[in-house]
Amino acid sequence: MSPDPISDPLAESPAVAGSGTSSAKASAAPVPPVTSAVTSTVTSTAIPTTMRASIARTYGTAEVMTVGEVPVPEPGEEQLLIRVEASSLNALDWHFLTGTPYLVRLIAGLRKPKQVVLGADMAGIVVAKGSKVSGIEIGDRVFGESGTRGGFGPYALIRDKNVATIPDGVSFEAAGASGVAALTAIQALRTKGGVKAGDRVLINGAAGGVGTFAVQMAKALGARVVAVCSTRNVEMVKALGADEVIDYTTDDFVAAGHLFDVMIDNLGNRSAKECLSILDPGGRYVAVSGPKDNRWVGPMLKQVGVRLAFMRAKPSFESIMAEPDVDDLNFIGELLADGRVVPAIQRVVDLDGVQEAMAEIGTGHVRSKIVVIPK
Repeated sequence: MSPDPISDPLAESPAVAGSGTSSAKASAAPVPPVTSAVTSTVTSTAIPTTMRASIARTYGTAEVMTVGEVPVPEPGEEQLLIRVEASSLNALDWHFLTGTPYLVRLIAGLRKPKQVVLGADMAGIVVAKGSKVSGIEIGDRVFGESGTRGGFGPYALIRDKNVATIPDGVSFEAAGASGVAALTAIQALRTKGGVKAGDRVLINGAAGGVGTFAVQMAKALGARVVAVCSTRNVEMVKALGADEVIDYTTDDFVAAGHLFDVMIDNLGNRSAKECLSILDPGGRYVAVSGPKDNRWVGPMLKQVGVRLAFMRAKPSFESIMAEPDVDDLNFIGELLADGRVVPAIQRVVDLDGVQEAMAEIGTGHVRSKIVVIPK
C-alpha cells in the first residue's frame, strides 16, 4: 500500500468551493469514455480540467474533510487516468487523513498532506494513459489500489501495474469495494498464511472490510473457517459462509481449546501466549492489524512483542501490509465473477457522504464496506 511517488497535480492545489454535508447515494449518467490515445502530457477535450472531489488539506479527523473543486490530474508516463465509477473507504484512508501513526507522515507529508484527495480503492474506466503504458487501452474497465490517492473524486491517477481488468458481469460497486481490503485478505491467507484445502482457519475480527473478504476467500480456498465477531454481526458472518461463528461477547475462542492451522488476526487484542495456545505446532499466525493507541508507530510495537514470543515457539509469525499485485487482483476478479466472493456492502454514499462515512471508519467498528460513488 505504498504511495505512488510520481507527482500529482492534486497535491497542494487551491480550493474553489466546498461543503461538509453528507447525503445518500447520488446517481449520475455516465460520461462517454475517451476513445483516442493520449501521451503522458496530453488530455482529451472530453476530460474536464477541474472536478468536484472530497478533499482534506490538513491532518485531522473527519471534520477537516470538505467537498471542493480541484484540478483533474494528468497521467505520468506509467500512469492511467481513471474515470472513477466507484471507490470505498478503508482504515488506510483514516491513517492518511489523520496522519497517524506519525510514521505515516514520512510518506504523506510532515506538516500537511501532500495529496488532498484520498481514496486508495478505485474502479472505473481508463480515459487517458501515459506514453509507456502497454496492455491497457482507453475505455478498459479496471479496478485496483492506488496507495493513497484519488478515489474520492471522479478522476484519479493510478499506476498501470496496480490495476486489473474488471471481468464481465462484475459491477463497478463490487470492484470498487475490492481494493485494499480484498488484497489484504487474499495476501494474508495465501501469501502469508499459506492456506490450503482442509486447513482450519480462525479469523479474529470477521465483520470488517478485511474480515468479510477473508471469510469468503478462505472458504474459496477450501478451508474450514471459524469466525469471531460481535453479536450484531453474527448472522451476517454466517451468511458469508463461515462454518462456525463465535460471538466474542458471550464466548471465548481461546478457552474453547480448538487448534487451528492459521489465525488471521485483524484486531491484535489477544496476547501472544493466548494465540500460541490455539495454533497447531505447524500453524501460522498472520497479524493484519492491532491496537492503535501508540500515535507514533501504531500496532507495530505490539507486533514486535508478539513476534519475539513466536521466535521461541513452533508456530510461525507473519505480519502483512498489502501491496497491489496484478496476479492477486486477477484472482480477486475471478472470485467476484464466479460468485465465490460477494463484497459485503453496508451502504453506498456520494461525495457529500464521505465525511460522515469517514467518521464511522474512525470509530474502528465499521461493519463490512462503505462504497463511494464520486458524483
